[in-house]
Amino acid sequence: MSGTTTAAALRRRAAGAGANRWVVLVVLCVSLLLVAVDATVLHVAVPAVTEDLKPGAVELLWIVDAYPLVCASLLILFGTLGDRVGRRRVLLLGYTLFGVASALAAFADDAHLLIVARALLGVGGAMIMPATLSILRQVFPDRRERALAIGIWSAVAAVGAAVGPLLGGFLLEHFWWGSVFLVNIPLMLVSLPVGRILLPESKGDSGGPWDVVGALTAAAGLFAVVLGVKRLGAGELGAATLLPLAAGVVLLVLFVRRQRRREHPLLDLRMFSRPAFSTSVGCIVLAMLALVGLELIAAQYLQLVLGLSPLETGLRLVPLTFAAMAAGLAGARMLRRFGPRRMVSLGFCLTAGAVVLLTAMGGDDNAPLLLGGFVLLGFGLETTLFGAYESMLSEAPQDQAGGAAAIGETSYQLGAGIGIALLGSVMNAAYAPGLSQVPGVPASASAAAAHSLGEAYEVAARLGGPAGEALRLAARHSFVHGLHVTLLVSAGLLLAGAAMALRLPRLMHCDPEETPSGPASAPSPAPSGSAPASGTTAEASPAPGLGSTPMRMPAQRESRGSGVKV
Repeated sequence: MSGTTTAAALRRRAAGAGANRWVVLVVLCVSLLLVAVDATVLHVAVPAVTEDLKPGAVELLWIVDAYPLVCASLLILFGTLGDRVGRRRVLLLGYTLFGVASALAAFADDAHLLIVARALLGVGGAMIMPATLSILRQVFPDRRERALAIGIWSAVAAVGAAVGPLLGGFLLEHFWWGSVFLVNIPLMLVSLPVGRILLPESKGDSGGPWDVVGALTAAAGLFAVVLGVKRLGAGELGAATLLPLAAGVVLLVLFVRRQRRREHPLLDLRMFSRPAFSTSVGCIVLAMLALVGLELIAAQYLQLVLGLSPLETGLRLVPLTFAAMAAGLAGARMLRRFGPRRMVSLGFCLTAGAVVLLTAMGGDDNAPLLLGGFVLLGFGLETTLFGAYESMLSEAPQDQAGGAAAIGETSYQLGAGIGIALLGSVMNAAYAPGLSQVPGVPASASAAAAHSLGEAYEVAARLGGPAGEALRLAARHSFVHGLHVTLLVSAGLLLAGAAMALRLPRLMHCDPEETPSGPASAPSPAPSGSAPASGTTAEASPAPGLGSTPMRMPAQRESRGSGVKV
């Protein structure tokens, strides 16, 4: 056996040969499913939690928001830590903490303990998410197998968002609210030993000390920014919103300055000087900015305007999830055929077309229109995110894969938060004027009704008679008008994303050595710290400006919602 063949075989065995690779994929997909489901499963349990624990308004807000806030703020910290100390080690610690925090949340007997448990779940989620990306890329050295793994991964991400509310609703019908957390524990008890046995260890460049101060500065800055953005999304513009935003921006500026001065930075910010990397991050932000606010408004439209039940609303959104799954499974083939530039631009244009199509929604139910719009929306958005993540990671140095994945996930979270704030503000600005002068309705009632459609219905019910009915009809009409305006603004943002995507590479070139004739000949990344064997080609990070970049795996996405992260 030649030295080349021997080295490739050894690396393939280290990555996990035969069926073990697919078992590893199952373990990692279970990790993603748990993190995605946990981001949304609590939403349906909020009424039961409120009835049992009697939290105040602020406490209830933190029960819901502690998980995403903590998770988003710690992604960079644990992503870069995994690059230094070992991604499997961080992942297994995340499994352990996630299981412990789930038990703590399930049996919490007061609101404060539940908030602490939700925060610990966020820490565990931040450990799990960036680490899985690099492990999956290592386990599947063959490009074609890795593409199939990517599709399965993306499909699981899409399923996670849909499963959360449905699973939560089923458990609440048969058990107490803590069961939505308790379901995590058996899966973690299985994943932990299986992951310890099967998952390979991998590290990045460990040269120089890990920048603890920089990591904490980034975490504090992101926490403050995400908190401020969430408060903006809730329509709060006071000091409690502006101060965290300002403090977060200052801390992130200090973080960037510190990284530029250090010989061994926590994150190599030179990645942002590469057009493909910075453009991809911007596309992720724009895609999520347009989607999440729309989904929030669409759910209100389905329930409050069309009068559908929560279950019927969830079923109407299922086609969006299945379309996202289809795009994930077809993503690798589309990327090879069209290249990053056309794929991401096409995804943005499809999503914009879906949004424009949905402007035909009115006060009456139009199921075929909603079906077509949601299918286009799910397929277009997943196509955009798939291409953007792959292009971003193809430009990131391999030894900073965890940090790059964390940047992608953080962009995802920030885009979602900004989208809720921005499109929510647009919606309110278009909705409120229609209620300023409703015949027969007192000014105080009109002012209260202008806050939201749900509140307008409550005010109308209290008024009763012709005045109440007039207010109800005016609020319904104003909401539909505001929805149309918001959809058009969202379409403009998506078209801006399509234009931005034109800076991505036209083609996705791969070195000949990275396109093996069969799975057995596939070269796989050398173990961390070792040099490639003579006659082999190790997967290297592309240099800036090079047109030939190896195919990299796109980052997994939290769920957050539809697989799409809703």
